[in-house]
Amino acid sequence: MKPSLTISLVQTNNIWENIEANLISLSSKINDIEEQTDMIIFPELFSTGFTMEADKVAESMDGKGVLWMKGISKRKNCLVIGSLLIRESGAFFNRLIVAFPDGHLEHYDKRHLFSFAGEDKVFKAGKERLIFDYKGFRICPLICYDLRFPVWARNTDNIDLIIFVANWPNARMLAWDTLLKARAIENLCYVIGVNRVGEDNNKLIYTGHSAVYDAMGGTILSFETGKEAVRSVSIDLKHIIQTRRQFRFLEDRDDFVIK
Repeated sequence: MKPSLTISLVQTNNIWENIEANLISLSSKINDIEEQTDMIIFPELFSTGFTMEADKVAESMDGKGVLWMKGISKRKNCLVIGSLLIRESGAFFNRLIVAFPDGHLEHYDKRHLFSFAGEDKVFKAGKERLIFDYKGFRICPLICYDLRFPVWARNTDNIDLIIFVANWPNARMLAWDTLLKARAIENLCYVIGVNRVGEDNNKLIYTGHSAVYDAMGGTILSFETGKEAVRSVSIDLKHIIQTRRQFRFLEDRDDFVIK
């Protein structure tokens, strides 16, 4: 029997720069997720919104958001994934956290900082991808603007699932929808995008469009535009194996080194 994963996507609004209020709200939203889910995914900077006021709301790796993720992971016995605004060694990071049920943490610091909004002036960029194994799947989680850079997302390590957590505004939703599907097709893997909804304090409108695509770019799950929701989907490794056996496109990919 080939492995499968049940994954719960949380498309939510944010309360601007209010960590405690966001965590209370999210705790209520995910309360009814079934115990057998393998993974819960939140959007980018889910506890603060996409703020550049890092000095005001950044937390440490022992802060409220991280401890909350660890608690949810242990209680639900599943992975919990999302990005937080983290202060470490005198620098700020847009950091994706992966909390494991045993209390273990992995993290990825956003490499492509959104210079259009001045993110590069506030945060320190990451240098390495995170790829980890979980229940038979090789998983690579990335953050928002990374979606526009196919070389960084390129499947060079037999990745089965790429995850993008985002604060991607409505004005550029065509790019979001198109690029998520493209990353699935070119990498012959599942791709999940989890985006927020609502309006932030910069007057940007977010309409979600969270979605799951299979290795051929087929839509497995798509969310209603502009609506908060928690939805779950199952993905099967058998689909990846069969698709790559039939279409051996990854064998022809270019070799390269990212500096």
